[in-house]
Amino acid sequence: MAVIIAVAVNTEGKREIVGLHIGPSEAEIFWSTFLKSLVKRGLRGTKLVISDAHEGLKAAIRRVLGSTWQRCRVHWMRNAQAYVPKGQQNMVSAALRQAFTQLDHPNATQTMRHVADQLRDKWPKLGAFIDDSEADVLACSNFPAQHRVKIHSTNPIERLNKMGYPGQQACGGFLATTG
Repeated sequence: MAVIIAVAVNTEGKREIVGLHIGPSEAEIFWSTFLKSLVKRGLRGTKLVISDAHEGLKAAIRRVLGSTWQRCRVHWMRNAQAYVPKGQQNMVSAALRQAFTQLDHPNATQTMRHVADQLRDKWPKLGAFIDDSEADVLACSNFPAQHRVKIHSTNPIERLNKMGYPGQQACGGFLATTG
């Protein structure tokens, strides 16, 4: 059983819950049905969807919304840390965060490439992970800097999920900016 919560961030930067759906799984058909229901109810102009790296959701986003997809930066960072020993995780995280503080996408990409190249010799699997996922985690850097604080992760939904609700078993969610 999956419980899905959708939160939108509008052009004024305000978050609002725009959908809730319960279904048997998080397969693509489930996500497509959910996204179609949001569109049917009036969701328009979606520019970016932020989520965990669920393949079914990513496919549904492309097919139903035609929006850019952003991998949740917090989850991405946790995945990156898994490639290095615990004692090195703070240093690696600090190096990777340099890309997220850049003012624009070209500089974010250049910084991420530089950091990946610096880390690759010591941790080749981390280098490969960065190569494979860089575009996914830097997608929000194409948006104005003042919006990025609200559109880089799914943490607001994670906090909502921690409150819990009766029968909670599994949760997923995404954020969408509309304009």
